[in-house]
Parts: sequence; C-alpha cells; structure tokens
Amino acid sequence: MKSKIAVFPGSFDPITKGHENIIIRSLSLFDKVIVGVGVNIDKRYVFSVDQRKKWIDETFADYPQITSEFY
Repeated sequence: MKSKIAVFPGSFDPITKGHENIIIRSLSLFDKVIVGVGVNIDKRYVFSVDQRKKWIDETFADYPQITSEFY
C-alpha cells in the first residue's frame, strides 16, 4: 500500500496556531506531512529561515509523521 504524503508550503513567518491546527488535522487524511518552509529572495522576512524551521520542528516534536524542509 502506498503512503499518502501531503506537502504544506508557506513562509511561516512565524508559524501560527492556525497553521498548527490545519497541519495536525491533516494527519487524519495523510500518513506523512511535509511542512515546506519557503525562501523567497524578493521577500523580507521578520525571522530567519533557520529560526522558522526550528520553530516548526519544535511545534511538531511529538508528531514523527510531520517533518519540515526548505524549498
């Protein structure tokens, strides 16, 4: 059986409770969720991409089926 994988892209500058809610709820539909942290050289971010990814990883530390990646 194939795994169902979702990609949830965004800038997450910062990640919000709304993002968190949607991502956790998506686990009822998908086996794995990849949170794609966007990097756009034309956009000015408040927080660095490393900080944003760190927050995402900390937010979902109890959910091994949720991972984050840069894109």
